[in-house]
Amino acid sequence: MRILITNDDGIHAEGLEVLARVARSLSDDVWIVAPETDQSGLAHSLTLSEPLRLRKIDDKTFALRGTPTDCVIMAMKSVMNPGPDLVLSGVNAGQNVADDVTYSGTVAGAMEGTLLGVKSIAISQAYTTVHAEGRMLPWAVVETLAPDLLKKLVDVPLPRGTLLNVNFPNCAADEVKGVLVTEQGQMTHGLSIEERKDGRGFPYFWLKFGRRDFSPESDSDIKAISNGYISVTPLKLDLTHHAVQDQIAKALEG
Repeated sequence: MRILITNDDGIHAEGLEVLARVARSLSDDVWIVAPETDQSGLAHSLTLSEPLRLRKIDDKTFALRGTPTDCVIMAMKSVMNPGPDLVLSGVNAGQNVADDVTYSGTVAGAMEGTLLGVKSIAISQAYTTVHAEGRMLPWAVVETLAPDLLKKLVDVPLPRGTLLNVNFPNCAADEVKGVLVTEQGQMTHGLSIEERKDGRGFPYFWLKFGRRDFSPESDSDIKAISNGYISVTPLKLDLTHHAVQDQIAKALEG
C-alpha cells in the first residue's frame, strides 16, 4: 500500500512526524508532501495567484509553499507516480469536530484526496491548554491507538465521495473507552474580533477563539471525544440538502 501524508500545521509539525510513524507501521511506501508553513484554518483553499514552490527534503518527503489542498494535488499530479492508495491528513494539533470541519485544512487534505478518487482519512488529536505551559498534546494516544484502527478502516469499502474524519480524545491511551461511529455535531460560533493598536496607534485585528457550547447529540463527534472515545465520522462531498429540493421547487412553481 502506497500512502501519502499531508497536514495543515506544516512540514515541521510534531503531528506530521507522529503520523509518519503510524503510516510506516502500515506500509514501507510512505510519501510526505506537506505545507512549508502553518496553513491552519484555510479549509479547502487553492493557491491560484502565486506559484507553488516545491522543496525536496529526501526521496519521499517534500515541502510545498501552498495549502493542504495544493499539497495533495502536487503529490498526485506531479510528485508520485504511481499515485497513492491512501491519503492520511494530520495529525492535527487540536480536534476537528462539529462546525470546525468547515474551516479545517486537515479535513480539506482528505477532501482533496477523495475528490481525486483515493480513500482518505483526516486525523486529529484533542488537547488541553495549561496557562503556564501552553498546549499539552497527548501524542501518545494517537500513536498508540491509530495503527490498529487504521488497519480496520482501510478495509472498509466507502461510497464514492466519502471520507473519514477521525478524532482522538484528550486523555491517556489506556483511558480511551473505545471507538464510536459518529455524526458531525454542532457548536455555537466561537470566533470574535480582537482589536489592538500598533506602535503608531493604528488599529489592527486578530481573529480570536472563545469558549463554545455544543449541542449534546447522542451520536455527535464532539460528545464522543468529550467522553473519552475515539470519534470516526464519515463525511461526504455532496453538500446538497436533498430534503429541501422539493420544497424549493414548489415555491418556484408558477
